[in-house]
Amino acid sequence: MTGPAKLSLFLALLAAVLAAGCARQQLRSEPAQAVAIADVTTDQAIEAAETTLRRMHFVVDKADAKAGVVRTLPLTGGQFFEFWRSDNVGAASTLEANLQTLRRSVRVDLFEADGQVTIQCTTRVQRLSLPENEVASVSQTYRIHSKSKSATQRIDLHPSQREAMQWIELGEDPGLAAEILRRIVRDIEQSRKDQTT
Repeated sequence: MTGPAKLSLFLALLAAVLAAGCARQQLRSEPAQAVAIADVTTDQAIEAAETTLRRMHFVVDKADAKAGVVRTLPLTGGQFFEFWRSDNVGAASTLEANLQTLRRSVRVDLFEADGQVTIQCTTRVQRLSLPENEVASVSQTYRIHSKSKSATQRIDLHPSQREAMQWIELGEDPGLAAEILRRIVRDIEQSRKDQTT
């Protein structure tokens, strides 16, 4: 390969990488995960869903047996050193939560029909978009860094940054939804065993 051909190939690859990096984040839209369980009431399934979500450190915002819904507040993604957390399911999800500020919220819907309860789980993932602190002159370079101590990290946002800060929708997390359903089913089965013994 000649020098100009190598340069053209390099520039084409560089343009492709830059275009991919600047591309708009695609939403991950997956069908909601669902499971059907026989011989269980909606109240028992709601209780199992609440218990499961609380054990995973989600804060339940609404639990309504009549409406058949359990909804959580957004939970910031666990970091690698938070070994007790279980909201990151899979290596890719864990890596993403450690590289960016993510938060996840969960909605569990329950439908009772034909002697069984169908439990459907939908997750919502968002990423924090925080604009950089603009520096107008050399005398303002101190504003690049946050005021932190050795034990506490703190971010001081400029008012313009606070106004531009937003949560960007990333779509669904099907792995987390499947894990939540698996835990709900396990909790229901454990309750049945406890009642028979």
